[in-house]
Amino acid sequence: MKNHPSCIRVFADKVQIDNCREILQANNKAFGKLSSLLALAGNEVRLKILFLLEEENELCPCDLSDILGMSIPAVSQHLRKLKDGAIIEGRREGQTIFYSLKPEQLTLLLPFFKIIHNKSSKKEIV
Repeated sequence: MKNHPSCIRVFADKVQIDNCREILQANNKAFGKLSSLLALAGNEVRLKILFLLEEENELCPCDLSDILGMSIPAVSQHLRKLKDGAIIEGRREGQTIFYSLKPEQLTLLLPFFKIIHNKSSKKEIV
């Protein structure tokens, strides 16, 4: 183990450290996927888009533009990032593309949306 001058522990548990390293290594791919998802969802507008897609199942850029009060090009830029990040997918119907969350991403996002639902269902005391 490396000695860290600012650490005051008396004993380093080598077994614990090695086990933690193995766990991180074994889950390296999952950490990468979740990190990418959270990086994209860390933008407030994109998080709102993801929330709306979960609520409504699918929406087109025009719907999102009206709901968010943003221009269609601005919404489209966010949708492009989410699509490039493999978080959403599109379905074409005529000239319109409807976007929805990929099911595997929904599983990761639902706990966050549950927090939003819990906050909005509780009355705020002023």
